[in-house]
Amino acid sequence: MFDRFKNRLEISGTLTTVTALRISAGRSTEPIGSDLPVIKDALGKPLIPGASFKGALRSRLESFLRGILGGERTLVANPAVKEEWAITAQEMKQLKEQYPTDTALTEAILNQTDLISHLFGSPWLASKFQVRDLMVMSNYWFGQYQERDGVAIDRDTETAADGKLYDFQVVPAGTPFEFKAVVENAEDWELGLLMIGLHQFETEQIPLGGGRSRGLGVVKLEVDKMHWFDARDKNDPDKIDADKLLDYLKKMVDNYGSAYEDGKTYKDQWVQSLIGHLENRENQNAEVNAM
Repeated sequence: MFDRFKNRLEISGTLTTVTALRISAGRSTEPIGSDLPVIKDALGKPLIPGASFKGALRSRLESFLRGILGGERTLVANPAVKEEWAITAQEMKQLKEQYPTDTALTEAILNQTDLISHLFGSPWLASKFQVRDLMVMSNYWFGQYQERDGVAIDRDTETAADGKLYDFQVVPAGTPFEFKAVVENAEDWELGLLMIGLHQFETEQIPLGGGRSRGLGVVKLEVDKMHWFDARDKNDPDKIDADKLLDYLKKMVDNYGSAYEDGKTYKDQWVQSLIGHLENRENQNAEVNAM
């Protein structure tokens, strides 16, 4: 899957907190300070782990696919439960015995891997989608944190339970973070899946962090640039256009920006490819269930 360079999409933009954000670093051991501080970088500035963004995005897309394709694990697996992986450890062992060559084994794994894992990765498949940790934009950050109180309620008296008062730290609303992500060697339908997910962040539909039932964690993504390069032959997507790839490498050295196309112009094409792919899988699933 990664033995040849096929394409690359670089996405950059800004993720801004619409409401206060709390991604906790765990309970503090400091004698003075918040009981639950937010996660910070080495300089004490807040950050959003790339894994938090990617995990929330993946979870939302999984919920969409379960609604379309149903809960069959070969279509939409559950990465949190080993028994619900598209390929369990025992099944992987059987595949290795059945397909002794790397090429045959790789093809068998890809055929049995659930749709989400094709893009986001799994224990047996590397991820095509990489998200950097989102660092706060220094020009708009002046060291502001907010401290908020939390308390457990006594169910009998409906008042604050003794000894259950605590405070937690949040990043204020309006704080901007730099967003950068890269996708390599993705199929068009996989890029369409990613466009659907990013749109959820653009429309404030995927919250991040803790305290979401209290209204925390609402964020808005604004995609600034989508740099796209595709080395595949237009007449045969399985082949690489060597001349095009050489020209890309030359432009990368001479003028980075000119090596790419504007990926935003392909969004509708990628989404349509996703729809066609899902319709095919849905039809295949219906035929199998009818047998």
